[in-house]
Amino acid sequence: MTSFYIEKLPFTSQHLRNWREDDRRFINWPVVYVLDDGRRVYVGETLNIAARMRQHLESPERRTLKVVRLVLDDTFNKSVCLDLESKLIALLAADGKYTVLNSNKGIVDADYYDRPRYRENFKEIFDALREQQVFTRSLPEIENRELFKLSPFKALNRDQAIAMEDILEGLFDDWEDEAAAPIVVQGDPGTGKTIVAVYLLKMLRDIAEGNGLDDPEGDALFSDFFTEDNHRRLRAARVGLVVPQQALRASLKRVFAKTPGLDRTMVLTPFEVGKSNEPWDLLVIDESHRLNHRANQASGMQNKSFGEINEKLFGADADHLTQADWIRKQSRHQIFLIDSDQSVRPADLPQQTQGELIAEAGRSHRHYRLFTQMRVQGGKDYVAFVRALVGGVFRERENFGDYDLRLFDDLGEMHEAIRAKDAEVGLSRLVAGYAWKWKSKDDPETHDIEIDGQRLQWNRTQTDWITSTGALEQVGSIHTVQGYDLNFAGVIIGPDLRFDEATQRIVFDRSNYFDKKGMENNPRLGIAYSDDDVLRFVTNVYSVLLTRGVLGTYVYVVDRALRERLRRAIHPR
Repeated sequence: MTSFYIEKLPFTSQHLRNWREDDRRFINWPVVYVLDDGRRVYVGETLNIAARMRQHLESPERRTLKVVRLVLDDTFNKSVCLDLESKLIALLAADGKYTVLNSNKGIVDADYYDRPRYRENFKEIFDALREQQVFTRSLPEIENRELFKLSPFKALNRDQAIAMEDILEGLFDDWEDEAAAPIVVQGDPGTGKTIVAVYLLKMLRDIAEGNGLDDPEGDALFSDFFTEDNHRRLRAARVGLVVPQQALRASLKRVFAKTPGLDRTMVLTPFEVGKSNEPWDLLVIDESHRLNHRANQASGMQNKSFGEINEKLFGADADHLTQADWIRKQSRHQIFLIDSDQSVRPADLPQQTQGELIAEAGRSHRHYRLFTQMRVQGGKDYVAFVRALVGGVFRERENFGDYDLRLFDDLGEMHEAIRAKDAEVGLSRLVAGYAWKWKSKDDPETHDIEIDGQRLQWNRTQTDWITSTGALEQVGSIHTVQGYDLNFAGVIIGPDLRFDEATQRIVFDRSNYFDKKGMENNPRLGIAYSDDDVLRFVTNVYSVLLTRGVLGTYVYVVDRALRERLRRAIHPR
């Protein structure tokens, strides 16, 4: 039974004076409130709404807001209000109607008694606010937007909050140190490394701009970092986010462009960092494992730039120099977010270099781990299971709860299932390993993948493919989905992987692999990649694809022997 109600009132000094001092709703009861003027919005929670409103009327930024909505419920407590406040901030930021004035210093995902029941009530509160035109989109529409999935207002889980506090303490302790050790954050797919990066940069920009220094919510988790000293340190600081992958970089630019305090120009390529004549105080590097070493680049222009940047920064084009070296040369502080098992091409940062970064951070106590699985509802056990599976270690399937993992014998049936899930929950797509030529890139009328009578094309765009028109009828590659969430992923394991029954091993079939950069030798460094070397990159590709689905993963395997081998693990009798 619904116990909440929403009271809409004018936000004026005159009206506040009329609030009865003996009404406990206004002076001694947990309340969540939404302040807005039709363009800007601020969300808060308090035990004394009358006093809190007087504080807001003293703020130059918030006194010009026009309307306050009080979310009142006789069953509310402090924990419920903090949770609802965080949820509303994230949803309002992603909906896009308002500019959100809140900082993100207290948005943390904390458990409390009877939380599932209250979370169900939150959906009703959302619907009631939408009826009052506070929101323009439905809840599923908002939660499927990249503005929500990559938002700096996403609530941090316990792992992330602990890492965030440690990162901030270390960063400010070392701020004046010109030779500070790098910070490294490690985590499996779906542990929220990108969210940590975006959340951190938003908080640092808020501190730099003084946003939140006068905020009455002084008991928020990261309030201790919103000080005048840190404001002074960061006021003129130059900070940026380095994103090696084109698709993810384009999405983050859009998120930064729509977030107060952030700007799309803060999202950078490694080449932009190397070419700059102005250094950074801090660079945060997402997907650091996708940085490049001295290998053949995607274009002749980039090969030329690689050498020119080495000469500019170090006086010579030495072969051992990597894009990580550029970043360290061009910034006083660095935060590298790494998952070595997501390296998918020979040009990616070598395992040895990644290990050296991690070790250096560890020696300075600046190495942090993320463990909690945020993306895949099957949890970390599912991630470990599929990584072992494509790595040739056939472990027994564990209980993944409601996570929907299925093996299909017919690609058409799997595609129909993905279409049905897309109609039901959205963001459901087919993805595949690079086991077919991309013929449709040059001839839009031709098909790339033909299996079981199904004729499909690769993704028609490399940026923002997941939400592009026609994506449901196309197949995404690793280069369009790494770093993204899907609700359901239909993964096609192509003929680039086979099961050799004689050796009882998964093997790589070079004749059926068409990512040229995925197996290209490096004569400059004297490296020739064997089939076993490339097998590691290809199994990493499939590990990434198999961990994109939040609610479920459907699998089709081209090689019959491998399909039967995987069937025993995915559908044990």
